[in-house]
Parts: sequence; structure tokens; C-alpha cells
Amino acid sequence: QVQLVESGGGLVQPGGSLRLSCAASGSIRSINNVAWYRQVPRKQREFVAALPSGGTTTYADSVKGRFTISGDNAKKTVYLHMNSVEPADTAVYYCFAEITSTARSTTTYWGQGTQVTVSS
Repeated sequence: QVQLVESGGGLVQPGGSLRLSCAASGSIRSINNVAWYRQVPRKQREFVAALPSGGTTTYADSVKGRFTISGDNAKKTVYLHMNSVEPADTAVYYCFAEITSTARSTTTYWGQGTQVTVSS
């Protein structure tokens, strides 16, 4: 059973910083692609950043230059470093990963989401 668990959300003032974490656990052979998405009420979930295995990181235009996605293979954890946050960054943030299990099946997974609120 593979699971993604996010943490690090909370209340932050405009201009501040926050680091989100997404830890994968279970019978994992490899983590192929990871990404962060976010969603606000009554809107579709939107792409934030991606870290493909062996590829180049990509970012939504709205967060480029402010957010950084990174990963720690040993810890099976991906991070989203959020700097210079704005009220428009307020959302539930979701971790996404494409994972190959020890049984060699590849499946996509979502975390449960972590709330980020940017407000003074």
C-alpha cells in the first residue's frame, strides 16, 4: 500500500515563506514523477510545479521565481518551498506522484491536501 502524506501548511503573512513536504511510504520501487497542485473552493485543481525524474522542473507562471520544488530520494520526500507568498496563493495544496511499486505496477497517487492561508 502506497501513501502520500503532506505536511507544512498553515497561516503565513504576505511576503513570508513556507515549506510544504510530501512523504511517500509503502512498497515503493521507484518514484517517477512528482508534482504539486492547488485548489480553491469552486475552482478546478491547478498545476503549481513538477519535478519529473531525470527532467527539468516546471512551474506555473503565477509562482515562477517564488516557489521551488525539490526532492530527497533517500527520504522519499518532495518539498515545495514557497517564498514571497501572496494572498492569491491561499489554497489547499496537493502532492501528486507516479510511483512504481515493488510488484512493478505503476500508479498515480494524490495526497490528502494541506491548507495554506496567506493573510495578515
